[in-house]
Amino acid sequence: MRILERFYFPFFMALFMSGLMSLQLLILANGLSNDLFLIWINTWPKAFLVAFPSAILVTPLISKISVFLKVKPQLDSAVGDANE
Repeated sequence: MRILERFYFPFFMALFMSGLMSLQLLILANGLSNDLFLIWINTWPKAFLVAFPSAILVTPLISKISVFLKVKPQLDSAVGDANE
């Protein structure tokens, strides 16, 4: 079960982000057209094929960065309390 946990967060994050970004980029590039939905449905899976492996590779790095940022403010506040 632990192995599955490493993949379901990046899967859903990549799914939603690739969908939203591909739609937004299509609207910016082509405007609102009658065939926008069909073009989007065809391009979304291609965007997901890039987004999912990228999310799997980047997630551990982002986790480490977020842990570092979470710990740093606590240390700063502890130091600030001692200086007051």
